[in-house]
Amino acid sequence: MPVHTSVSSQGNRAKGIGLGLAVGSAFAFGGSGVAAKPLIEAGLDPLHVVWLRVTGAALVMLPLAVRHRALLRTRPALLAGFGLLGVAGVQAFYFASISRIPVGVALLVEYFAPALVLGWVRFVQGRPVTRAAALGVVLAVGGLACVVEVWSGLSFDAVGLLLALGAACCQVGYFVLSDQGSDSGDDVPDPLGVIAYGLLVGSVVLTVVARPWGMDWSVLAHTAGMNGAEVPAWLLLAWIVLIATVVAYVTGVVSVRRLSPQVAGVVACLEAVIATVLAWVLLGEHLSAPQIVGGAVVLLGAFIAQSSAPAKGSPEPVAASGPERELSTRGTSA
Repeated sequence: MPVHTSVSSQGNRAKGIGLGLAVGSAFAFGGSGVAAKPLIEAGLDPLHVVWLRVTGAALVMLPLAVRHRALLRTRPALLAGFGLLGVAGVQAFYFASISRIPVGVALLVEYFAPALVLGWVRFVQGRPVTRAAALGVVLAVGGLACVVEVWSGLSFDAVGLLLALGAACCQVGYFVLSDQGSDSGDDVPDPLGVIAYGLLVGSVVLTVVARPWGMDWSVLAHTAGMNGAEVPAWLLLAWIVLIATVVAYVTGVVSVRRLSPQVAGVVACLEAVIATVLAWVLLGEHLSAPQIVGGAVVLLGAFIAQSSAPAKGSPEPVAASGPERELSTRGTSA
């Protein structure tokens, strides 16, 4: 009996730690847009901010890339897909979108990805999806309509909304690519190694696209406005690189190893909530009541879409709240 109690208490302690890490990861991810937008408004191009974020994080995680260098031989397609789509594509489109529309709206549009994934599974791959998954798609579509306020002819910049949708599409591409190697048995790549190489691949791609040698580096030596307050630009960049990228990814992976993927998926939805609240408090970006309700419906639909079991006799659809969640839940939960 004492042994059973000890094991049970250790399990509860591990789950408690995992839950704390998951919430911390959601908070870190949710703060990226809030820290990036002042830098963009201070004069940095969105692509340059993305390059600084990805390259800085890649350098920090370089030791992990060296440790898992075998991935270059065994999983080159996965590394390329995560780097091109899950890192460079998602971040570039997201940061470009928040330069034109509120942070909360951009992230909620990005959370439309699980619905798009199930659309790909059903209509392109011809695989059946469950009724619950279909309900999740319907909820996500309805909630998104409220977020962008379709009844007023789209109250936000259309280009900004398309850029946010581009971020969601990059997530879909990464999910689909990752699923191609999901039947590899026990030979599951370490997610931290994949993240490290994904950041390196993303950095190389963004270097070509963003051309950082033309960046106005002097912006980082000054301050950036944050809803009336002046914050050192270098401090915002440090938050984006160290907290919103390195700490966010690592804590996300570790948390899923201590929790079930379903619980991690629920906590992951806090990211959009945290980002919206932070943008409201720190940037003064207020959302209307219908947008708040619509955002809640989007998150509910995304959660249902990503957590629904597949129909009997069919391969499991690939869906998740974000590339880092899908990566960390693949074969790593304990």
